[in-house]
Amino acid sequence: MDASCCERFGERFENALRILFTSWGSFCVRRPLVVILASIVLVAACSSGLIYMHVTTDPVELWSSPSSQARQEKEYFDTHFGPFFRTEQLIITTPLVPDPPYSPYPIGDDVPFGAPLRKDVLHQVGVGERVTLKDICLTPLAPYNSNCTILSVLNYYQNSHDVLDHTTTDGFWTTADYHSHFLYCVSAPASLNDTTPLHDPCMGTFGGPVFPWLILGGYDATNYNNATALVITFPVNNYHNDTKKLGKALAWEKEFIDFVKNYSNPNLTIAFSSERSIEDEINRESESDISTILVSYIIMFVYISLALGHIQSCRRVLVDSKISLGIAGILIVLSSVICSLGVFSYIGIPLTLIVIEVIPFLVLAVGVDNIFIIVQTYQRDERMPQEELHQQIGRILGDVAPSMFLSSFSETVAFFLGGLSSMPAVRTFSLFAGLAVFIDFILQISCFISLLGLDIKRQESNRLDILCCVKLSEGQEEKSDGFLFRFFKKVYAPFILKEWVRPLVVSKWLIFEFLHTGPPVYFVVEEGHDYLTMEGQNSVCGGVGCNNNSLVLQVYTASLISSYTKIGFTPSSWLDDYFDWIKPQSGCCRYYNGTGAFCNNTTCVNCRPMTQSGKQRPTGQDFMRFLPMFLSDNPNPKCGKGGHASYSAGVDLIGNDTNVGATYFMTYHTILKTSADFIDAMKKARNLADNITDTMGLQGTSYRVFPYSVFYVFYEQYLTIVFDTAFNLSVSLGAIFLVSTVLLGFEVWSAVLVSLTIAMILVNMFGVMWLWGISLNAVSLVNLVMSCGISVEFCSHIVRAFSISTKTTRVERAEEALAHMGSSVFSGITLTKFGGILILALSKSQIFQIFYFRMYLAIVLLGATHGLIFLPVLLSYVGKICFPHSNHRCIILFSNVLKYFFFFK
Repeated sequence: MDASCCERFGERFENALRILFTSWGSFCVRRPLVVILASIVLVAACSSGLIYMHVTTDPVELWSSPSSQARQEKEYFDTHFGPFFRTEQLIITTPLVPDPPYSPYPIGDDVPFGAPLRKDVLHQVGVGERVTLKDICLTPLAPYNSNCTILSVLNYYQNSHDVLDHTTTDGFWTTADYHSHFLYCVSAPASLNDTTPLHDPCMGTFGGPVFPWLILGGYDATNYNNATALVITFPVNNYHNDTKKLGKALAWEKEFIDFVKNYSNPNLTIAFSSERSIEDEINRESESDISTILVSYIIMFVYISLALGHIQSCRRVLVDSKISLGIAGILIVLSSVICSLGVFSYIGIPLTLIVIEVIPFLVLAVGVDNIFIIVQTYQRDERMPQEELHQQIGRILGDVAPSMFLSSFSETVAFFLGGLSSMPAVRTFSLFAGLAVFIDFILQISCFISLLGLDIKRQESNRLDILCCVKLSEGQEEKSDGFLFRFFKKVYAPFILKEWVRPLVVSKWLIFEFLHTGPPVYFVVEEGHDYLTMEGQNSVCGGVGCNNNSLVLQVYTASLISSYTKIGFTPSSWLDDYFDWIKPQSGCCRYYNGTGAFCNNTTCVNCRPMTQSGKQRPTGQDFMRFLPMFLSDNPNPKCGKGGHASYSAGVDLIGNDTNVGATYFMTYHTILKTSADFIDAMKKARNLADNITDTMGLQGTSYRVFPYSVFYVFYEQYLTIVFDTAFNLSVSLGAIFLVSTVLLGFEVWSAVLVSLTIAMILVNMFGVMWLWGISLNAVSLVNLVMSCGISVEFCSHIVRAFSISTKTTRVERAEEALAHMGSSVFSGITLTKFGGILILALSKSQIFQIFYFRMYLAIVLLGATHGLIFLPVLLSYVGKICFPHSNHRCIILFSNVLKYFFFFK
């Protein structure tokens, strides 16, 4: 039958590649110094970009795309209200036993108090002014009150040891002490007078209430006196795009962590967390196992250096070894990684720790495989009569370079397309990996070929490896094949392709295919809502006359079913508190008659007259006239509704205080312990906000209601991780198929078999992840994308060797391909990686244990078994070359696939 157009084009393309690489290989051997110097210049030019290198460990930058919903909502919140404060927290328990129950005076049931609420323990916990936060702490009443916000039970006692010791007696009995004050404050935390004989305030020294569910842990229901833990929270100012001020906060947090780590008290057990804890943990996880990683790589380096040599006899060990060539090959691989880092550092793309830790592993797998293929192909080759060394190496490179080009270019394209991912960690990894693999290929077919030529000349002149100035005496040695090649050719390949073994292989593969509240959440109403009209107010507020489905009432209703919605408490509403504050009967809103400026003196004029209309809600300009006063008024004994502490940051006034822009209404999530809880809380809050947006009639308007909590940017990836995974792996497989089709001379069927085998490896990777408890997240997705690339190495060389074989039957061609390429793939990837991976099992870091050791081991074992067992058998059944225009041959082959599939099913 006449060859089709595609067949003829494919043959010409194959011949063109062979001629090109043959000429290039010959040139590299003839002009080694030129090629090596050019390679050094290339590496130096690219790696010089490392002076601009920036490593990002910011979790937000790692896991959240700038275009994601959570990231955009965070940016909106930070811009309009300032960044969410940084949280430093202590959780304190004690091994001491509780005091005897407290007996209220004059009558009442005994009240048990938990051990952390013993007075001596509270005195030891007392922080007061010993912790200096003045430059960075949250001071909601500044400049009138510069006290830092410290959410602690000690703030019920004004952070004062003297107040904690306050007692009153009637001469015989203690009528009030810290017990009675505590019991009053947990029920009325905003009170300025506890109504006991003490008459001490409950309000914190910073001018705000201290809610008991934020400062106590381990209690039941609302029995706060039974608390088994104290929670102390230091809110620290965060700064939007101000690295200098942020640096102060980071410096204080470091000192805070050092202080707590070094603090010792036998009566207190302290756990702590800091805003920088996540970032510090990322750094610690990476730094703590540097020695483990180094040992892993050293093992791989030693193996590569020793395994490349083909020792003919004990006498020639130091001549036939290729330690220097192996080291040079490893340096080339690492140089490609450095070049990739340098090029992208030039561009300004920051590095991530995932890039630094994963890409060397990936490029070693890809690069070392190619090194073994080149060297071992030469070792098995016989120089033809009248053929010079440069011609022999050129001929060898012409044979193997198309296969190397196929695998490397497939991986490069697949990785670069992975750069389309919206997830920053995956996108950055894909870009760096794609360029590293491509540069590695360029250096291998140029610099390494020149070094190989020099090493062969050394070997042929009987000079020792490394000590090349020392020459061994002449001796005649018989050339023989290496052990692995003989094993694959004589034992493994014939066995795996026996008539009774092949069905078993195919059938096997077909069958196995202490806190009581959660983080705060803000329901943000974007700029555009009209608060000046009664209709606009009713759609938001929660008091008398407000809509039944208003924002505040919907969030309140959600808090009543907190087990479902993950909303734990009634939201704070600046609008309702403003209405209460401005009522004439409250006496809060007053102004100087002469100037119109705000005044909190009873001699001043009421903002609203004591008339029926004056008691109504303000609208229009009347609403805006007094709102700035409300937001600047500090709570005091005569008026506790002042909005400065609670709402000054939550209402964005625009147009020179003539209108209201963006605002928020704050509440808290319920206790969130697991990743599933955090994800569910975010989903439910977004559903609630969408429903509020709909019921407020905001469809088609320029603004909406959305929820914001500080953890959303970290967990949003889980909402789209399945799509991201499917997209990235599909794009990678598609790229591999297209590139394989072209570089295999338009052999579509061979490209299908490569893609099918890689897809099976990925399916099995998901099975291993499930069995081994590895969650699907950004780190595991990076590893899956990497496994897709490494799988090309296990498959493409075998398939190409099969397609260019001159044997007559499929079984013979599969056997020849497995014998010649299988040993190189096995020694170049499987054995190289296996020793290094096993060392990762000793890692103390959970990240390395789970996401690197387990997944790397699975990648290598699944790749080896599919590439060296399943694929050769599959080729022996359906591997005959199938071109697009050979329709009747395609139909025959496809029917054979179906026949075998259904037979073994």
